[in-house]
Amino acid sequence: QLLEAKASLSLAQTRHALQLQQAKAQIKNMVPKKQFEQLQTTLREEQCKAQQLQENLHRQAEQTCRQLVRTQEEHERLLRAAVEQAEGLEHSLRSAEAVLAEKAAQLKDAQAQLSRNKLWIEELHEENRGFAKALQAAELKQKSTEEKNQLLEAQASALKQLIGKITPASLN
Repeated sequence: QLLEAKASLSLAQTRHALQLQQAKAQIKNMVPKKQFEQLQTTLREEQCKAQQLQENLHRQAEQTCRQLVRTQEEHERLLRAAVEQAEGLEHSLRSAEAVLAEKAAQLKDAQAQLSRNKLWIEELHEENRGFAKALQAAELKQKSTEEKNQLLEAQASALKQLIGKITPASLN
């Protein structure tokens, strides 16, 4: 619009200059008064048009400048917001990476502890097998001992009876 307005202004100025030259030439050639007045009116009209075009051009230029300033300010605001958002995302990413690294270390420690626990469990199972064998042997020994004990008790009871029978006979 600005370029169109400048072109229109330039065209009007050129027309004006041409008409001025024509008017001067006509005055030299003794232009009739009526025609002179018409040319003068036309000249004034063209001058008014040129002035209006220049004012319009000036207004449009000011509006365009204001709009450009607003657009630039908006772009700067959007850029600042985007930079802030990017910084926030970068901070969040660093935080997430730190948390992930910490969790990975914890998982590694837990895995190492799990491996140690598995070894201990295997050792305990082996120890339990040994204890089970020892318990089984002890139970067999206890059973054998109980059987011997019962046999001894039976023998002791038989001896008591025998002594009980022998003792009264020897006292008589």
